[in-house]
Amino acid sequence: MEGDICDPDRAAYPRIFPPREAGESDHQPFERCVNFPVSVVLPAAGTGERTGLQTPKQFCSFLGRPLISYTIQAFERVSWIQSIVVVVLKENMALMTDIIQRFQHRKVRVVPGGSTRHRSICSGVLALGELEGEESHAAVQPKVVIIHDAVRPFVEADFLYKIAMAAKEQGAAGAIRPLVSTVIATTSEGYLDHSLDRAKYRASEMPQGFTYDVIYQAYQRCTESDFDFGTECLHLALQYCGVSAKLIEGPPTLWKVTYKRDLAAAESIIKETLSRSACVVTGASAQAVTLAGTLQKAARTWDMELNVIPDLKGDNGSYLLTEWNFILVSGSLPCLSEVEAILTDFKAANRAPLHPFVIVWVHLSSSDELSISRTMAEQVAIMDLASAAKLQNIFLYGIQIHQSKIPLEVYMRALGSLCGNLTSLHRKKPRNHSPSQ
Repeated sequence: MEGDICDPDRAAYPRIFPPREAGESDHQPFERCVNFPVSVVLPAAGTGERTGLQTPKQFCSFLGRPLISYTIQAFERVSWIQSIVVVVLKENMALMTDIIQRFQHRKVRVVPGGSTRHRSICSGVLALGELEGEESHAAVQPKVVIIHDAVRPFVEADFLYKIAMAAKEQGAAGAIRPLVSTVIATTSEGYLDHSLDRAKYRASEMPQGFTYDVIYQAYQRCTESDFDFGTECLHLALQYCGVSAKLIEGPPTLWKVTYKRDLAAAESIIKETLSRSACVVTGASAQAVTLAGTLQKAARTWDMELNVIPDLKGDNGSYLLTEWNFILVSGSLPCLSEVEAILTDFKAANRAPLHPFVIVWVHLSSSDELSISRTMAEQVAIMDLASAAKLQNIFLYGIQIHQSKIPLEVYMRALGSLCGNLTSLHRKKPRNHSPSQ
């Protein structure tokens, strides 16, 4: 279970959307399994004073979606996490509830926080203890609690696994990063007193994990001074429970959105990540499922992640709120209504089209399937549909594969080239788009 599953050559940006095999739902094939209950507390009651903005940074939006929603999704997509408690100021309870409903977040509960960081985290921990027996959450008291900042949206599943396992074994575990600057102490007059050897010190980061009993007892025993002025949960576990945390060096993507410039950096990373994932919709066609599986394997060579689903109904409808790229694979008989249905679903989802959506319609056909006149008519129809979609800031492409004439590999290369251009498409401004067929 401790084997390394990460690709050492993969890109440095975080994977917000992990891949799925054809026919699978939320469980990722490469995901390590945890056989004990794990829950998450996301403190989000800060006011974001250091950004200089009126809106707290956790509620600032990128691509029509608030930052905290990306963080929640990073945890939701880890199958072994059973519940997520988001702690916000009382006056932001309604706003947070609306975000959960609008973006169809699951396993999430909102509770009011306190006036300080420790008071808010304590509220979240106590709320987890109240989950047992609640039918709406169908959860039991967690064995391990992961605490993470709501404004660190790029945490990955493999690192969460390391934190959860170390916390269960040691009682507490936390992420660390090397110091990039030397730490100095100054005198009261403002002169240099001494400096620390940064090779001996590390920066404490998030996420941090604890067994529920440890973090609960730490907050039961800590002082009012700790609640008012403390910020380090690992210190409470050591001081009041005698638990020395296992420290694990985390990836560079654990950085926290703190200042206004960080918001721009986070948006840039999110755009880059969104452009490198796509949702493949196969329908009921066996041919489509086979092609989707081939696409999914080839996608890694294009530096992309593909999620394969049969349709956009039920739980799969959440992709309409999170994805920006769709590949619709239809079987031997072309059905333009499938594309029209996706466009209708987009409209119903009411997403803010700040950047273009991309839909690639792949039609599998035999060489003698259609007459020339019918083929031309359908080409005109999809061009008309693409022109209309462009007005909604949607790029619509059509690829027809005559399986008996041209090798599938040729179309795979063409589709790969198109997918490789998704990044440049997402960086364009909506009003500069030209019709795409």
